[in-house]
Amino acid sequence: MKHKTSERLFRIDCGDIYLQEFSIEDADSIYRISNQPEIFNFLPDWKSTKEQRVDWVTNYEIPANKAFLDAVVNTSNIDGLFLKLGVYIKETYEFIGWCCTGIKDELPLPNREIMYAISSEYQKKGYATKASKGLIDYLFTNTNLEVINAVALINNVSSNKVIEKCGFTYLSQQMIENELYNHYILNKSEWMKNH
Repeated sequence: MKHKTSERLFRIDCGDIYLQEFSIEDADSIYRISNQPEIFNFLPDWKSTKEQRVDWVTNYEIPANKAFLDAVVNTSNIDGLFLKLGVYIKETYEFIGWCCTGIKDELPLPNREIMYAISSEYQKKGYATKASKGLIDYLFTNTNLEVINAVALINNVSSNKVIEKCGFTYLSQQMIENELYNHYILNKSEWMKNH
């Protein structure tokens, strides 16, 4: 579970935690966390077998991250691309969750979202908010992005609080796959004014 991954990997410093692009070594931790009831109840698509998770990290998530990061460097245009970053405790290098950005097809355009999950034993410590703010700042500073969306199931009190602490504005309720979500947006101009 605890490891120090190569310094070559993309990283965002967030104080006592950092975000880092997924590596093969993260697959076991992602598998373990995504199968916790506190996580899969709100993010059922992340639940998997160990073999599926290794396949996804190796063949989809790592290449997708590379494509995203290359686009940032070469064009700043991230249209349609996904970035999945692990959340780590800086002091121990422990993988405790993830913070990601990608397209949410169920939302109206522009439909890039930010999403996150923190392992049950590390929840309620502010890590989801720190991670989200770190990724939001990176996106607004280094890409052509003007608006970020966030959604949370209406009964996911903690996630709704994280979104509000990050400065998102409530837009409306949205049905996604027969579940009712709160839909929020954050504009680059608002973020830059306050940070």
